[in-house]
Amino acid sequence: MGKYVQTQRKGKSPIFKSHTRTRKGAVKLRPIDYAEKHGYIRGVVKDIIHDPGRGAPVAKIQFLNAYRYKRDTELMVATEGMYTGQFIYCGKKATLTVGNVLPLTAVPEGTIVCNIEAKVGDRGAFARGSGCFAVVVSHDEDKGTTRLRLPSGGKKTVPSSVRAQIGVVAGGGRTDKPLLKAGNAYHKYAVKRNCWPKIRGVAKNPVEHPHGGGNHQHIGMPSTVGRERPAGRKVGLIAARRTGRLRGVKKTGQDKD
Repeated sequence: MGKYVQTQRKGKSPIFKSHTRTRKGAVKLRPIDYAEKHGYIRGVVKDIIHDPGRGAPVAKIQFLNAYRYKRDTELMVATEGMYTGQFIYCGKKATLTVGNVLPLTAVPEGTIVCNIEAKVGDRGAFARGSGCFAVVVSHDEDKGTTRLRLPSGGKKTVPSSVRAQIGVVAGGGRTDKPLLKAGNAYHKYAVKRNCWPKIRGVAKNPVEHPHGGGNHQHIGMPSTVGRERPAGRKVGLIAARRTGRLRGVKKTGQDKD
């Protein structure tokens, strides 16, 4: 009997839990309220901070509470061009300016948006990573839906009443600079979770991985594996539709339409 493979241990072991102690908090849009549905509300960018384990900077935005004598501080995605002291407007009647939060009904086709909700009031789901943005492709006013092109190149249809921030998430081009040394990679992943260094299956012993062992490092079996295989065997290219290099010109979302 062999060992449990590492992917199985990741399920229940506390060793692989995410490292959240130094994180600044959940990054979300404002909770939707009357002011956003019918007019707008103004906030001010108090600070732009680094969130450990996140590639994109985070903006601390302060709003006046409409119902009590207090201020509400929200952590929102910082868009490119945002600065401290900037006024941010959220709501149906806000202007189409970088950093503002509008429902997609108020956003014309071709606009670049980020931090888009999947359902009304979920406070942001798509295009939230550093340098990410989605493009509003078209509005279907009969159905009340909007078609988006996501950062992956895929298309997504969402309700037109969901909110989105205008602009591109800050921190783009982060992956262009090489890490150069193992120490940089160590610190990068130390604040995320235990997922580095990654040891290849063929470099292991037969007890630790289905691809392990043998006199030369070789898989010795097809690298593709079925979706329904038992957990200890489900390693490699799981339920692959195709394998091999991608040859030819990559079709983007624009080419297909």
